[in-house]
Amino acid sequence: MAGEYAIEMLNITKEFPGIKANDDITIRLKKGEIHALLGENGAGKSTLMSVLFGLYTPEKGKILKDGQEVKIKDPNDANDLGIGMVHQHFKLVECFTVLDNIIMGVEPVKFGFLKKTESKKRVLELSEKYGLKVDPDAYIEDITVGMQQRTEILKMLFRDNEILIFDEPTAVLTPQEIDELMTIMKNLSKEGKSILFISHKLNEIMAVADRCSVLRKGKYIGTVDVKDTTKEELSKMMVGRDVEFTVKKGPANLKETILKVENMSVSSKNKGIKAVDNVSFEVKGGEIVCIAGIDGNGQTELAYGISGLEKVSGGKIYLDGKDITHAPIRERCLEGIGHIPEDRHKHGLVLDYPLDYNMVLQTYFEDEFSSKAGFLKKKNIYDHTEKLMEAYDVRAGQGPKTIARSMSGGNQQKAILAREIDRDPHLLLAVQPTRGLDVGAIESIHKRLVALRDSGKAVLLISLELDEVMSLPDRILVMYEGSIVGELDPKTTTAEELGLYMSGAKKDLKEGA
Repeated sequence: MAGEYAIEMLNITKEFPGIKANDDITIRLKKGEIHALLGENGAGKSTLMSVLFGLYTPEKGKILKDGQEVKIKDPNDANDLGIGMVHQHFKLVECFTVLDNIIMGVEPVKFGFLKKTESKKRVLELSEKYGLKVDPDAYIEDITVGMQQRTEILKMLFRDNEILIFDEPTAVLTPQEIDELMTIMKNLSKEGKSILFISHKLNEIMAVADRCSVLRKGKYIGTVDVKDTTKEELSKMMVGRDVEFTVKKGPANLKETILKVENMSVSSKNKGIKAVDNVSFEVKGGEIVCIAGIDGNGQTELAYGISGLEKVSGGKIYLDGKDITHAPIRERCLEGIGHIPEDRHKHGLVLDYPLDYNMVLQTYFEDEFSSKAGFLKKKNIYDHTEKLMEAYDVRAGQGPKTIARSMSGGNQQKAILAREIDRDPHLLLAVQPTRGLDVGAIESIHKRLVALRDSGKAVLLISLELDEVMSLPDRILVMYEGSIVGELDPKTTTAEELGLYMSGAKKDLKEGA
């Protein structure tokens, strides 16, 4: 049937130094369907979609649109063919408005002057039609991640794209925003748009996709109808083995208090508001405590205050009984804080350094890695990185010498985890530790965090993933508008009760809990 497929990618092979990212892959997208692309971190999903969007040129293979072969040399060619892409890390100009970002490159001009009024009207019509709530005049740097993503989708719709690629679209969204996005995707496919949806979140694929193609280590494994499969079957296709979906852990064996936060406040960037408002809690050795909440309720600033990325405006922070409220970041690291940051690009890695240098960012000055004269012991750093890559299954084309920027998001995350846990911290501050990871990697990281807790260390987890919040910690503290409004036991609470606390509809009466 010539007219059945909107896009056919036939026998695509794409190589990078030391790695075949796509090895003879064939994927066919039907008109008007939502087609999921599932695979582990580094399986080649984003690379394949980048080939379709013209960011990479494949060594072999061809692309057909509506049955005709097409050449896509760059994203302009893709746009001309009606192909749009929402990238995992958004491609937006921070200091421009929402409207400017949407019309960039296709600005309507008359007599050399920009005509924004008509564009704004069209953007508002599109946002109304598809339920994409945005403020066209807001600046990107001032809006939530969810609104940034809606801006990216409007950018595609403004260009009348018919084929929409979503690359890990839910990695940075709250549960509410994810539900909204699923509805938006269904509406788009009802309108006749054809959607390619990269994900490794099985619940989302089961909820929204018509068909699912699975990649593993750069190879095509197979395509299934979603209605005829299960999460377990998909995860086995993706990882090549059965995966544990529940976290196995014994009861917590509590030790001394490791982290004590007393009446801590952190100012918000909006003047006059406290992002963290008079918060007190403790984390003992041998327990995992999770700070849960809807994104934007002060969790980020709380993590910044404890790690030293942001100055606290009031209160005290104690680590093992020592006051570290105003200690510099290096001192906190040396005193025993490990930190998996929320933004791995901004605070976790130096993207243009090779992986081995990234693995010793907090320890390069120690005797193992530096000589008395201050020269780096490069072989030791290389060997140390190789050992960690093996232990944590970090995949990178050129081993320890791979530039961090060129690695897949999931492997960047695993590298940060390896570095932080290997330092054997007294307190691990884990902010969204499994963001953007596949089920196999999540399972392994959960085991690492439980092992750290069982060795008597303290883990402070900040997570937006409800499954993780309900299954991994020993205690849940809920944050709402900068305050802790509830303490819950994951063994006895329900997702509904947790949701009520997260939305501010319910608060504990006891102070400080």
